[in-house]
Amino acid sequence: MPVYNKLVRDLIPEVIEKNGKKFSTRILAPEQHLGAIKLKMQEEALEFKEATVQKDAIEELADVLELVHTALDVYNVSFQELEQIRLAKKEKRGGFSEGIYLLEVEDD
Repeated sequence: MPVYNKLVRDLIPEVIEKNGKKFSTRILAPEQHLGAIKLKMQEEALEFKEATVQKDAIEELADVLELVHTALDVYNVSFQELEQIRLAKKEKRGGFSEGIYLLEVEDD
């Protein structure tokens, strides 16, 4: 039996069961859940990086966004609060839309 030891979407056990396979799961404590979210976000970001087809890239971004929503729930922060922080940072330091790639900065 393959061992996964990773966070999965909530309905994955039902999918596995419908396929007639046996499995084991456990519910993570909040501090463990947050750690698993961070690991899963790295996994999904890497899959986004490696995606070569737009459809696949967008699917990976959807997974990242789902993880953002889940992390916000764990932190008890609303998406609106996150958006306010994002907008404040963008106002102060800009976004990433212009594609500016910093090469070097002169040292004093």
